[in-house]
Amino acid sequence: MFARAVLSRGISTQRLCKNVTLYVNEQAPASSRAASGPVEDPPRPLLVMLPWLGSRPQSVEKYCDIYFRTGLDVLVVTSEVSHFLWPRWGLDHGRMILDLLQSEQFISRPLLVHAFSIGAYTFAQLLVHVSRDVQQYENLTRRIKGQVYDSVVAGSLEHMATGVGKTMLPRLETVVKHASLAYFSLFKNQTVDYFNTSIDTFWNTPVKAPALFFYCKNDALSDWETVDNIMDHWTKRGITVSGKRWEESTHAGHLKRYPQEYLSTINTFLHSLDVGHLPSKL
Repeated sequence: MFARAVLSRGISTQRLCKNVTLYVNEQAPASSRAASGPVEDPPRPLLVMLPWLGSRPQSVEKYCDIYFRTGLDVLVVTSEVSHFLWPRWGLDHGRMILDLLQSEQFISRPLLVHAFSIGAYTFAQLLVHVSRDVQQYENLTRRIKGQVYDSVVAGSLEHMATGVGKTMLPRLETVVKHASLAYFSLFKNQTVDYFNTSIDTFWNTPVKAPALFFYCKNDALSDWETVDNIMDHWTKRGITVSGKRWEESTHAGHLKRYPQEYLSTINTFLHSLDVGHLPSKL
């Protein structure tokens, strides 16, 4: 459905593999030309979007549109419940994304990251591989020019279990939550220990690019005080961090609740980055 819609607007679709789709913006501005003749345009930035679990194409489209209007291509990487419930598979998924971004198709392109909810966990799984050999992936971390986190699942393991319940079976949220906690306890070495590694890697991320957080105080899946602490920790590590927090909003639904504030905030953030190909306004 999303693919058909974007095709009509000059966006071509390439399904690269399961869970990964590239949207190429055919309407992007042509290369710059100097008075003395054509000059080579620097590689166009690529937006890596990691949506929330169970996201619908038409919902993701609204966020892709933000970046289509900047002339960027968008690489959408979805996650599955299995990546979360069995973190080794999540690590494999993170490795696949990492290898793809290091492939010839993308290795010269500056990167922006926009992760929602559990999508931030998926990105953290990628960072686990990077943190194990920072020198090898130094080029990748340098290519990341900005990172946006919307409703990042943060807090206790109970927050994660709540997220599984709300995503999988909302009507049986409490049952699924308790079943998930029991499962995590039973398979601690294969789940909790991996989660702790990912959480620690996210807190001490090897990515130094400026970051923007969207979050709210009434989110059952994202503890706002934990997000505040992450932002403060990153700031002390020398990362430029900004945030937009609401007293009341919807998990991964801030754009729908507060469209003008969301777009204004992200517009200001994008144009503060050291990256080209961005128009004066969204």
